[in-house]
Amino acid sequence: MMSFYRLAWSVLAAVLLAAGAAQAHPHVWIQVKSELVYAPDGSATGVRHHWTFDEMFSTFATQGIQAKAGGALTREDLAPLAEVNITSMKDFQFFTFALADGKRFGFKDPTDYWLEQKDGALTLHFMLPFAAPTKAKQLSLEIYDSTYFVDFALAEKDPAALVSAPAACKLAVYNPRGKNDAAAPLPSETMFEKGAAGNYGAQFSNKIAVNCP
Repeated sequence: MMSFYRLAWSVLAAVLLAAGAAQAHPHVWIQVKSELVYAPDGSATGVRHHWTFDEMFSTFATQGIQAKAGGALTREDLAPLAEVNITSMKDFQFFTFALADGKRFGFKDPTDYWLEQKDGALTLHFMLPFAAPTKAKQLSLEIYDSTYFVDFALAEKDPAALVSAPAACKLAVYNPRGKNDAAAPLPSETMFEKGAAGNYGAQFSNKIAVNCP
């Protein structure tokens, strides 16, 4: 099974090389919408992600996939590609990192995952359950790729939401795009290939925080 990065590169390499774009990260762009899901007892149970890939990646990722019923690709047509993405992203902790009352908090394997094609773009929907339900007063999520191969950006409209959360819980979103990115030039492609860029992508972390007093 190809890793998420290898899959992305395999479908984009020809275009990137032809355009001379292979000299700089990122190579894939994803627009993020996320929902923190709560149980009736007020505990947070996980996060439901909706990740929309850029049109270039979407186009090349779906090459060779035939619509069984003709016309647009359906959820069933895209099921094998969704399986590859979900299985492969496990190696990268699903690019999602959680803190519950300041302590690192893990996840179980995703459930209810599927791909949707709309307006030329693919959207990956999946539920990422917490390792255990939590009633943490302060819960935060960070979404990013440490290597900056993939650029994650919060959607401009409704990037995050609470589902069935207690009324007292308050949601806040922190978008790194507000900073002056020009002040931090990208390392060279060679540095990324050798791993010398380290945790470069963390500075572009998208943060979602919930406070439940």
